[in-house]
Amino acid sequence: MENRHVYQSGIIGNCAYLAHVQKDSNISWLCWPSFDSSFIFGGLLDSKRGGRFSIQPIGEFTSKQYYIENTNVLRTEITTADGSYRITDFAPRYRQYERYFKPLMLVRKIEPLVGRPRIRIICDPVSAYGQGSFNKFRGSNHVEFSNGIEQMRLTTDVPVSHFFGDEPFVLGETKYLVLTYGQPLEAPLERTAEHFLRETVNYWRTWIKHATISAFYQEAVIRSALVLKIHQYEDTGAIIAAGTTSLPEYPGSGRNWDYRYCWLRDSYYVITALNHIGQFEEMELYANYITNITHADVGRLQPLYGINGQSELTEHILDELAGYQGNKPVRIGNQAYEHIQNDVYGQAMIALLPLYTDYRFVFKERSDAGRWVDYILQKIEKTIDEKDAGIWEFRNFANHHCYSNLFQWAGSSAAHKIGTVIGDQKLIDRADALMKRASYHIEACYDAERGVYTNAVGSPHLDASTLQLIMMHYLDPSSEKARNHLKALERELKTPQGLFYRYLHSDDFGKPKSTFLICAFWHVEALACVGRLDEAVATFEKLLAYANHLMLFSEDVDESNGSQWGNFPQAYSHVGLMNAAYRISMKLDRPIFVG
Repeated sequence: MENRHVYQSGIIGNCAYLAHVQKDSNISWLCWPSFDSSFIFGGLLDSKRGGRFSIQPIGEFTSKQYYIENTNVLRTEITTADGSYRITDFAPRYRQYERYFKPLMLVRKIEPLVGRPRIRIICDPVSAYGQGSFNKFRGSNHVEFSNGIEQMRLTTDVPVSHFFGDEPFVLGETKYLVLTYGQPLEAPLERTAEHFLRETVNYWRTWIKHATISAFYQEAVIRSALVLKIHQYEDTGAIIAAGTTSLPEYPGSGRNWDYRYCWLRDSYYVITALNHIGQFEEMELYANYITNITHADVGRLQPLYGINGQSELTEHILDELAGYQGNKPVRIGNQAYEHIQNDVYGQAMIALLPLYTDYRFVFKERSDAGRWVDYILQKIEKTIDEKDAGIWEFRNFANHHCYSNLFQWAGSSAAHKIGTVIGDQKLIDRADALMKRASYHIEACYDAERGVYTNAVGSPHLDASTLQLIMMHYLDPSSEKARNHLKALERELKTPQGLFYRYLHSDDFGKPKSTFLICAFWHVEALACVGRLDEAVATFEKLLAYANHLMLFSEDVDESNGSQWGNFPQAYSHVGLMNAAYRISMKLDRPIFVG
């Protein structure tokens, strides 16, 4: 994979914020005070206007990055002619006073390893997406940043004068940098930073120990689980698609979207992944977020919402920003919130199914079950015969999409299960009737001549989303119909490298030029379902090669050279990996470890 574009960064986070740390040590992306706020460091989108927080040597250098095992604590080692040093970056998170300590705090520990490297530290935050700046004030052992509205403090044992000049210094001993938003650090620096580091490492390792993860490529699944975890905004339970905005699906495409929101249409996959690893606290938080949205909404459910449940996510273009590698436009907000996507009702129903049917949850105390299921079924009844924008959010045309009706079918099936648990026969009968109506529309998408379900009624086009017909057991995976459907999709959408296109017909922006990684993991699941297990394992192994140096996956992959594109890391790509690994592990009678 020559000339492969790979995102040269890792992420840290504590379920209150996310930050990108480049291999060159710069914090290239950090939005404070929440996931969807303006960046204070946004060099990822504009090296001049995006601010900077770097710890770099004088002269040329090489670097490597790795996570402390089974944690979200990241290390960057930099080697120069004068010596080498290690930066440990993390967002503090651990249990304290019967709740989680997760401050808006970035801790950077700098340790000399060999020789006496000379380094320069730059910390220049910005505001209002690079349109505003902070005034910088000197303290006795800190630097204060203020713009009259926001206030941050960099507490450090590096001489404060270093941040008001341009001279490098020799790193002869361990130094600490603690950047805080709002509340400053008022405690002994070294002892406090080391305490935070020790407790944070212990938290993440304990979290992984309490996860149920099979032996099949366990290391990759662990990393994906850790990635998914820090994409959850714990205050509300929302899980965002990605922490970034406007990273292009491929260069020059104009397909640059803001993914710092929660897509209801992906809730089934997220809940499934969390269920597979046994992380019920996260499941319940996420389900409660969805419940709050559905109870508050009096009209249609939207495809996506803000992390606090905001319904209006007006899309703006920031012309002043250069864009990632010059790719414009830079967008904040996402116009897709206005779209009609009728799969969301089934997604919401399935997402909350465990709360009412899984005996590990105390669902008998939930008195609202019948009312809530009735609300969702009303939505399905009103929309089941409508055209919509479909899963891929087509902006200028609508169809009766197979995928939308599949999730209405699946949502009605979930309602049937809930009705059985709570003993409501009327609910069961109503759900069964809706399943039949949804099935009618799904079957209208079947092309008997080609032996395949198309993307929509009356359409000849194929779509990877219809792989879900097999995984959700609408089609019996052992049936000839399921096998033929899978083969037809493979002939048109699969690449020799094991990648998978969402579709290949033109949309609002022309024909897609990059594959969609979660579709490739769906394909792996479908292979396992129909019994082609060796192919499922081989394809899964191929897909691992499309990670970056830290086993982090992007949204999109270029078929021609394996380049990573799209927002990064994409939580849903990691969800796809987790679900595919689980599906394979359940079919295997032998464990497989990474060699």
